[in-house]
Amino acid sequence: MDKPWKREPKLIGQLWAVVRYELLWNIRKKKFIGVLIVAFAITTLNLTLPVILRRTYNMPIEANPDYVISNSGIGGLMLFLFALVTVMNSISGEFEGGTIVPLLTKPVSRTLILIGKIVAAFITIFAAYLLLYAYMIVGGTLIYGSQNNLNLTPLCILGDLLSTFVWVSIILALGSLTKNTILTSVIAIMVFLAMNIGSSIISVFTESAWMLHYLPGNGAAGYIKVVGQPMVYAGSISTGTDNITKMIIQYCLHPSVNVTYVKVEWRGGTPQGGLSSLLKELYSEPLSLVLFRAISVAAAYIIALITLAWYVFKRTQILE
Repeated sequence: MDKPWKREPKLIGQLWAVVRYELLWNIRKKKFIGVLIVAFAITTLNLTLPVILRRTYNMPIEANPDYVISNSGIGGLMLFLFALVTVMNSISGEFEGGTIVPLLTKPVSRTLILIGKIVAAFITIFAAYLLLYAYMIVGGTLIYGSQNNLNLTPLCILGDLLSTFVWVSIILALGSLTKNTILTSVIAIMVFLAMNIGSSIISVFTESAWMLHYLPGNGAAGYIKVVGQPMVYAGSISTGTDNITKMIIQYCLHPSVNVTYVKVEWRGGTPQGGLSSLLKELYSEPLSLVLFRAISVAAAYIIALITLAWYVFKRTQILE
């Protein structure tokens, strides 16, 4: 019988073999490379477009020490795309390609296989975000001068990783249930669109924005109110799991502010006989509470859905 200290290096070796196998697969994916190129292209456009416009109109380029920190956050769509192309066929592809049979003949448990796939996804996405943030910092410094609050960058990367892994867990669970890459991708895209389109409508036109706090996606749209000035807002902020990084930045810079939720009310009686709109305040919450809730909800989704993926993957019968 193996001693515990002898089994541990063996398990680490098995885990690393799965991680390396999955990393090589991720690197070879043209879809992942394509999304990474698109992300770099969008970052480049954000960096250079204001410069091009200012030079077109002979306007000087002003220093902006807050450029990097104010533009941090990968964005909901890119978070979803990185999650999708990284793990869309991580489980389902094994069944479709028949590689699940030789994989399971190896002396590695299914639990270790799933953990290896998750670790590989984390490394892949982390490396991509690290490159994107480094590119944005270098570009922002060269164009807009010395940047403030760069010490918040590691927190930004962690926030984006947490937001991304909500979608990673959703896609892994779908892949383990359907065992079909196309079906997994279609359902994931439909969920993403429903969460984002639905949240925009619910948040703006109803008084039920509170339910969006517990769903993945952009969540409810809130406003940071200017202290002492009713109905004057310093800026908007989305409070869902896709925007954890933005909330982290706001909390680090302005820890005592509140987030106010509003809805649009339509009223008649304009001189032209049409409808007029009015913002109605619903309620306010401390930003600290909003951030804590978003992180908690994200963690709950990740744990629950990865547990579901593990349970289904472990119980699946291989008949081929």
